[in-house]
Amino acid sequence: MSSAEVATNSIDPPAKKRKIATGETTPANSVSKANSVMANNGSVVSNQDIDEGLYSRQLYVLGHDAMRRMATSDVLISGLGGLGVEIAKNVILSGVKSVTLHDEFLCTFSDLSSQFYLTKDCIGKNRAEVSCQYLAELNNYVPTRAYTGPLTDDFVKGFSVVVLTNSSFDEKRRISEVTHASNIKLIIASTRGVFAQVFCDFGKDFVVVDTNGENPVSAMIANVSKDEEGVVACLDDARHGLESDDYVTFTEVQGMTELNNCEPIKIKVLGPYTFSIGKTCEFTEYIRGGIVHQVKMPKTLHFQSFVESLADPKVMITNFAKFDQPKQLHIAFAALETYMKDKGKLPRPWNNEDAETFRSYCEKSLPDFKDAPELDATLIEKFAKTCRGNLNPLNAFIGGVVAQEVMKACSGKFHPVDQYLYFDAIECLPEEDISEDDCVVKNSRYDGQTVVFGHQLQKKLGSLKYFVVGAGAIGCELLKNFAMLGIGADGGEVTVTDMDLIEKSNLNRQFLFRPHDVQKSKSLTASKAVRRMNPYMNIVPHENRVGPESEKIYDDNFFEKLDGVANALDNVDARIYMDRRCVYYRKPLLESGTLGTKGNTQVVVPFLTESYSSSQDPPEKSIPICTLRNFPNAIEHTLQWARDAFEGIFKQSAENAAQYLNDPNFIERTLRLPGVQPVEVLESLKLALVDERPHSMEDCVSWARNYWQEQYCNQIRQLLYNFPPDQVTTSGQPFWSGPKRCPVALTFDVNEPLHLDYIVAAANLKAEVYGIPQIRDREVIASMVKEVVVPEFTPKSGVKIAVNDAQLMPNGSGGGPVDHDKIGQLQHELPTQQELSGLCITPLEFEKDDDNNLHMDFIVAASNLRAANYNIPPADRHKSKLIAGKIIPAIATTTSVVAGLICLELIKLAQGKKDINDFRNGFVNLSLPLFCFSEPIAAPKLKYYEKEWTLWDRFEVKGEMTLQEFIDYFKNEHGLEITMLSQGVCMLYAFFMPPVKLQDRINLPMSEVVRKVSKKKIEPHVRALVFELCCNDKDGNDVEVPYVRYTLP
Repeated sequence: MSSAEVATNSIDPPAKKRKIATGETTPANSVSKANSVMANNGSVVSNQDIDEGLYSRQLYVLGHDAMRRMATSDVLISGLGGLGVEIAKNVILSGVKSVTLHDEFLCTFSDLSSQFYLTKDCIGKNRAEVSCQYLAELNNYVPTRAYTGPLTDDFVKGFSVVVLTNSSFDEKRRISEVTHASNIKLIIASTRGVFAQVFCDFGKDFVVVDTNGENPVSAMIANVSKDEEGVVACLDDARHGLESDDYVTFTEVQGMTELNNCEPIKIKVLGPYTFSIGKTCEFTEYIRGGIVHQVKMPKTLHFQSFVESLADPKVMITNFAKFDQPKQLHIAFAALETYMKDKGKLPRPWNNEDAETFRSYCEKSLPDFKDAPELDATLIEKFAKTCRGNLNPLNAFIGGVVAQEVMKACSGKFHPVDQYLYFDAIECLPEEDISEDDCVVKNSRYDGQTVVFGHQLQKKLGSLKYFVVGAGAIGCELLKNFAMLGIGADGGEVTVTDMDLIEKSNLNRQFLFRPHDVQKSKSLTASKAVRRMNPYMNIVPHENRVGPESEKIYDDNFFEKLDGVANALDNVDARIYMDRRCVYYRKPLLESGTLGTKGNTQVVVPFLTESYSSSQDPPEKSIPICTLRNFPNAIEHTLQWARDAFEGIFKQSAENAAQYLNDPNFIERTLRLPGVQPVEVLESLKLALVDERPHSMEDCVSWARNYWQEQYCNQIRQLLYNFPPDQVTTSGQPFWSGPKRCPVALTFDVNEPLHLDYIVAAANLKAEVYGIPQIRDREVIASMVKEVVVPEFTPKSGVKIAVNDAQLMPNGSGGGPVDHDKIGQLQHELPTQQELSGLCITPLEFEKDDDNNLHMDFIVAASNLRAANYNIPPADRHKSKLIAGKIIPAIATTTSVVAGLICLELIKLAQGKKDINDFRNGFVNLSLPLFCFSEPIAAPKLKYYEKEWTLWDRFEVKGEMTLQEFIDYFKNEHGLEITMLSQGVCMLYAFFMPPVKLQDRINLPMSEVVRKVSKKKIEPHVRALVFELCCNDKDGNDVEVPYVRYTLP
């Protein structure tokens, strides 16, 4: 056992969160010593708060409880090849208690294909020891150690979760017996060429606390029947979202109060608005109201041991188009273990003799399996010919899947793989077999790839020119994969652009960045990191936003030299813009995105598939204005109301005032606004500069206290004056019922923490806007607020309050008569800019991730006070930040998965594949887990006359022509009568255009028409204009036609 070594490479966390040092400064030289060091690792972390600044996006995926359970779990990862390092990266980023990296193998050239922390200088060195120092830097909170000795039974028993990626069959069997008997979670994973296997054994009784991670649904009740099988009917404004066998409980039910806070009841769904809950005939009669809440119930799973599962495996389907392949691959992976034991090596790449021998091994093993299928000779042959391969994209995909399984094993959050998962990417393989000469090993860093795809494809990959848009989470993973694949490393080029700077919250999943990189450029930092992974990669970083403003840079010359674009964006508008650019330049687009454990990939192939913009998600459902103003019934409503209040008070009003101070023409421009907008702007100016302008912190506190009174007391009293609690509608139903919750006015209490929270935040933000020194001492603010005199309020008659948005429409459009007298009066009451000299007003931009700026403090307090008005359960800061900040939950595992999948599509594009059936769009949900793959949708075909066209087609017209010549050209050459012609948002020609206007431009060159109508010059970099046409055919029928690319002379 003297060969065992444990190398310590943990990095001290920031101040106040440092772990207790073990005092270990030299490598351990025995298993027992390794265990003693492990026992002390992270002993403090379980008692510490979770670093929400670092883990914020992941917390929205897993939750605090799961993260705390993970922080008590020691993980062993054995085998630090390409797959092992992917798993280790994701597990360390996730925040477990500790990670031990085990490997007894030395680095070879083949490892360099996908082990991104190994270089040529590492050849002959232990893979775990070399990788450890880099992996340890990923997360200061996770002690990470290398161990190079044997995996003895006692050593294995020191861990909560064990992952094996490079073990022999005999070692897998031995360790699996230890883990199963000791209730240690075991995951076995392997990638062979384009094939992968994952096995999970989480013990005899593994409890899943939340199978899918979705937020529990709730719905408002319209009625509950009193019956042997009681039926609950929900309000028909939204589906209840429940499924049969879900469990629910109830609150706020009037009448049938036995349901309130009852033990969870199992339901049967009857329809989108109804479900049954069992016997209710002995309950009290239902009167009205009530909310049904879904209850997440734990689920216990029973796993077989590795040996028990071999003969009759439980297999997850990852591709329903390959329903029979998992059993074939189960046999192939098992036969490979026997082949390697007998031969001492893997089958030779693309060698027919070895492939035939391997097939015979599979045939001989069939009796070992229950209900063994007839062998698919072609699939088995491909397995044998490529199983020496070591492909980075596949390792990235499986590495993300396995790391998520580790997190499930540690936390009980989400449903684990039960028990085998098989995956293949045979569509990546060439249609014809590669010659053995083309895949001979050359001691190159790409050996792991060339044994699968050959040297010719590797040369092609090296010559590719790609544009990666975004260097965030997906961007980091893509760049790492590109470096391993050798994209742009042999005469090619990878350009990456991202205008953002690195933030602390990025470090949890954007693994190319370190704490010392915070506030540095993402693209520059990522480029340096991947150059270290592959020094031959030609990568050019930019810091530009993609959009019309950067078309001088990303012009015709730039796009025409590209082989493709890979999007790594976080917003739909930018995705649509890049999609349109790719369609225009006819370039392939690799599109991907994530949302928590969900991920999707799409490949867009010119002249073959539809584009990203061809199909889009429906827009988000907006909250009705009246619901926000007067009738909230959910915390989402109060949080949006609070966010709107922040924007109105501290940004929009302040922006108007700042412009008034700095722009002499502001009033003139304001008076040209339509409808009542001039009055609204001038009123906001008078409030900001006269009525509510503070001169001291006391003034800010006074304003905050009076504003509190107006929002949480006076407006509620007025609402209840208009609509008393016992108000009934014309149909005799209570007005305050269903989604309308009857509010109560709040009474200010300086000793109530929430009340004072609001005053402290609001007063200090007001002070910041006006440049007044802030005071954050709560006791000082409390003493100030006690001195504030609050005017008495009496509800007024004649005040109109809209009950629904339809009643708002007359005034909501900004129309109505202009009150010139009021405008004149407001102008007269405003101080001149000279009178306000010296005043500086700073509008506030909402920033959710700065815990010291008081923005979220205001939002949380404002929202929860309004929730108190309407008896809505409040939200803590964490949940409030998610909703008000519109945060997209994110986790490193999903990012790894989608980046791996999209790079498999890149390999197909590099091969020049043209059959749509070879490509795959994917959707994954790692929490279930669910994997769905399908061929891309073909580009829809349209037709005019007998000419078929798709979105990839266009008319090519070379200028210069006059407008008349352009119209005549389409009539004579294509038989099309142009009825309307536009460029961007500018209408250049229409059949109904007044003759005078038409005569003014009909004989002008097309470029001059564009300049004249748009009132903009054509930039020098623009080589062609895009025109949209509406046309009639010869019979006068309206026909859809492609756009026009008009090339300038």
